[in-house]
Amino acid sequence: MATNADVAAMLTELIALTTLEEESPQSFKVRAYEKAKLGIEAHGDDITELSETQLTAISGIGKSTAAKIREYLDTGTVEKLDELRASYPPAFVELSRIPGLGPKTLKLVRSELGVEDLEGLRAAIADQKLRHLPRMGETSEAKIARAIDRLGLTGKDRRTPIADALPMAKRLVADLSAIEGVSKVEFCGSLRRMSETVGDIDITVASTAPRAVMDAVVHHAEASEIVLTGDTKTSFLTSSGLQVDVRVVEPSQFGAATLYFTGSKAHNIALRQRAIDRDLLLNEYGLLDGDTVVASETEESIYRALDLAYVPPPMREATGEVEAASADALPDLVELVDIEGDLHYHTDRSGDGRSSLADMVAEAAGRDYRYLAITDHGEDLAINGSNREQMLEHRDKIRALQPRYPDMTILYGCELNIGADGGLDYDAEFRAMFDYTVASVHSHFDQPEPDQTARLIRAIEDPTVNSIGHLTGRYIGRRPGIELDIDKLLDALVANDVALEINGALDRLDAASDVVRRAVDRGVKLVINTDSHHVSELGRMEYGVLTAQRGWTPRELVVNTWPHDEFMDWAGAKK
Repeated sequence: MATNADVAAMLTELIALTTLEEESPQSFKVRAYEKAKLGIEAHGDDITELSETQLTAISGIGKSTAAKIREYLDTGTVEKLDELRASYPPAFVELSRIPGLGPKTLKLVRSELGVEDLEGLRAAIADQKLRHLPRMGETSEAKIARAIDRLGLTGKDRRTPIADALPMAKRLVADLSAIEGVSKVEFCGSLRRMSETVGDIDITVASTAPRAVMDAVVHHAEASEIVLTGDTKTSFLTSSGLQVDVRVVEPSQFGAATLYFTGSKAHNIALRQRAIDRDLLLNEYGLLDGDTVVASETEESIYRALDLAYVPPPMREATGEVEAASADALPDLVELVDIEGDLHYHTDRSGDGRSSLADMVAEAAGRDYRYLAITDHGEDLAINGSNREQMLEHRDKIRALQPRYPDMTILYGCELNIGADGGLDYDAEFRAMFDYTVASVHSHFDQPEPDQTARLIRAIEDPTVNSIGHLTGRYIGRRPGIELDIDKLLDALVANDVALEINGALDRLDAASDVVRRAVDRGVKLVINTDSHHVSELGRMEYGVLTAQRGWTPRELVVNTWPHDEFMDWAGAKK
């Protein structure tokens, strides 16, 4: 049976395909689907039994979209969506991820050059055909070629961004968890390790009724291509070409199976060697001493039997974690329960914000945050920013809300835009009025590395800046980040006591975990934020924390785990 998440996923696909059809992400239809998706995510209650009329009572859902939602819930598909899928197959849709190929340009490349997939696009670039199209030229052609390389789209093994794969995996896990006889379900592989992109999705199910699980997987995948189905394993391809493997194991073997299929391969090899050193055998069925099962039901029991501290999945990349676990020297990793506040947080004062100040603050308070920074965009960001008068009015509204939340300090903040030369919004005197600021790059992504590094360092050195947001400005799989001298940047952060953000938005996860690891080694202060623009997005904090764990981040380096007074002293030190 479909869920709210399934409906939201259907609308997400409609948004992507309709953007191509309408040649604009701002078309009326696209915006209508986006509003409906946000309305469902914010609604909370089950919508699957609502009539079309009842659906229109949900904020953001109009009559036409309500009809499509009801059609999907009743039939499992939407006629309009099927038509769009036929017109824009996955290989063509993939091209829309490449910077420089907007909907209009993509249609032009298709109609004039017959390009239908990445191979066709690369051939057209090699033959220098793009440069002769209207509004293109040699520079545009070169930028597109470079973007293909930087996005990693040149290899045979295509990978799917985590922002696309994780919601699919979570929906399937939820569906399988509801089956009678199923005791545990876990997605594994690189997805569980919080890799930015994945080659496939692995799901392990503990159940005494494997046939019922296999039947449910086939039913779930009925609109997809079944690759393999058996007694305990079924594989299928999603409409986007991503392979999903579902395996059923005995409940007593669940820990061993999830450990094995989570990987990484190198981490598993290190564990197996440690088992061999103890005259034991480790495989997907358990840790064995001859015919005797030493441990198998939980991952924790297997690590314990190997004389190791438990290694969280994001760290399992064979980069020293096994040795640290053996020496009981793993860092005291930050966890979701440690987070005391969110410090990159938008309202509808920003042009791209979609929830009111009152609603956003109430949502944060519901998570028992001790402090919250409202950081709407500054005036230099076209369309989305606010001028001085608007910001001062916004400050008054924030101050007026504070008495309602005596247990949470609401900070009047701003997301400052870092200009091409490192300049920031407003003048220094006005910026000093903010309680907290995050400075971020939103434009000029093509500057050379030395210029980008100097640009960021100038912003870091500004005395009104508390933190740097989404460091490279990347969108995973869609836009490569700016190129930086990371070592110089990290040194500047330490020297100026400025925090580096780990942005929890799945399509960003920026700073990346490898940069976070280097920051941790230097003692850079970190801050984990959601960059929420709507009340439905606060769950991003979990992904930011997991990325921090992947970067070996100890709790004490994360400023928004600090007690209220300690954090306020640090944030206010520059004032």
